[in-house]
Amino acid sequence: MKKQLRQAIKAALQECYDQGTLNSGVLPEEIPLEVPKNPDHGDFACNLAMTMAKVERKAPRKIAEALVAALQGNPLCEQIEIAGPGFINFRLAASCWYGVLDRVMQAGADFGCSRVGEGTRIQVEFVSANPTGPLHIGHGRGAVVGDAVAAVLQAAGFDVQREYYVNDAGNQVSILGRSILLRLRELQGEAIEFPEDGYQADYVRELAAKFRTEQGDLTDVPETAAIERCTRFGVAEILEWITEDLRAFGISFDHWYSEKSLYDLKLVDKELAKLKEQDLSFEQDGALWLRTTDFGDDKDRVLIKSDGSMTYFASDVAYHMEKFERGFDRVIDVWGADHHGYIPRMKAMLAGLGHPPEDLEVLLIQMVNLLRDGQPFIMGKRSGNFITLREVIDEVGSDACRFFFLMRRCDSQLDFDLELAKQQSSDNPVYYVQYAHARVCSINRKATDAGIVQPVLGDVDHSKLKLVEELALAKQLARYEEMVVGAALNYEPHRVVFYLQELAAQFHSYYNRQRVLVDDPATTRARLYLVNCIRIVLANALQLLGVSAPERM
Repeated sequence: MKKQLRQAIKAALQECYDQGTLNSGVLPEEIPLEVPKNPDHGDFACNLAMTMAKVERKAPRKIAEALVAALQGNPLCEQIEIAGPGFINFRLAASCWYGVLDRVMQAGADFGCSRVGEGTRIQVEFVSANPTGPLHIGHGRGAVVGDAVAAVLQAAGFDVQREYYVNDAGNQVSILGRSILLRLRELQGEAIEFPEDGYQADYVRELAAKFRTEQGDLTDVPETAAIERCTRFGVAEILEWITEDLRAFGISFDHWYSEKSLYDLKLVDKELAKLKEQDLSFEQDGALWLRTTDFGDDKDRVLIKSDGSMTYFASDVAYHMEKFERGFDRVIDVWGADHHGYIPRMKAMLAGLGHPPEDLEVLLIQMVNLLRDGQPFIMGKRSGNFITLREVIDEVGSDACRFFFLMRRCDSQLDFDLELAKQQSSDNPVYYVQYAHARVCSINRKATDAGIVQPVLGDVDHSKLKLVEELALAKQLARYEEMVVGAALNYEPHRVVFYLQELAAQFHSYYNRQRVLVDDPATTRARLYLVNCIRIVLANALQLLGVSAPERM
């Protein structure tokens, strides 16, 4: 609707130039349109007259009067009014909004998809949890955000790859290997002194027991080799846990990228050599530094320490350089909020290599506060001091878990009430939305039982939809396409959740006040057509979130 109205305003503006009622002769690139907060002011408001006052050398209201005169008789508009010093308020004809229903019905599962992205290649890297323990609920929120961001980008016409970066090199996985070895010796009856930085949770004992069953006690193996074997075993086992948990969560990746492969294939050395060639790094005090201060960072960053060991930053730099060498136009990383200080140095690195810093977008995931009946709740004996994602999925289900994780902006803290997520009532947001879809399916079954044939495109009298609620529902459906584009361009999948809640609330209110299957056949067909358009949009939006659209509840 906005697109059609903008075209009409541009045509009216050109007519004003041709007739001499306006003089600048310059068509603006963008026509500003907003949805008024008060629906009594119309469907859209435009402040174009205000922005043109300087170039036209006229009062905004005079400009508005010329535009409104040129727009008179346009079939899009039922009413056009000038408000205040020169705002133009538009109320569109009902036929415009009901025409959206035909587009919904015709497009079906593709309604909401667009070509805005024009095939731009984007990589979304998310989860990327160290394979040193089970996924916790913080990882879960990041997983859903990354997956939903990828989904809305794909719907908007971007070419998207989902990637998991496996941190299978470095000190943390070595500590895992040592922890498993110590528990293995404990199983053999040895008295051990467990280090403070070791992995203390019960799952390490489980890994040690399984290792002993499959590979023996390692009693004759030198310690360095024993740690290496335990490390490889532990990483492989935990990656299987992670894969299974993500599969249960409805998440899969196009590519798993091993940090270890960066070193095995000498890619870190290769990428660091490129930095030296471009004079972006320098040696000082026996260490190698990246000149990040030249590009806005607060200090230069160490790549290789004076003892010759590489920092995590070195592998991250090489990894991100390699991403762009793979041909991605833009890269999105989903990180925990505690990594916020890491962003400037990564953007500085890209700027140094000639990439616009905005080619890297970092989404920060804030904490999840797990509650039961509003009170803080702790579970997770197996994992020690954190709550595993699998425990939450097993208790409330994947649908509720995904929906709740997306109910707030990812950079704001989230309260997740387990009992609320399990309720089968309108108090539970995901149940409320899914029930709207199931309710339409129930109406369809009743129609079939009554011998009513489902209406099809071109066989509906839209004029039978006379109620204010029906027009409001059509307007809400019309906003879906723009909402998806906005969610994609701003990397904000929570917009889809907000939209679903509004649409479900409007539908439930309509259903509770009006019957769909009435005595008049033409009205019945029109209302069935409307509610099935609602069903299509509900299903499409839920699919973007990775949440099911049940037919019965």
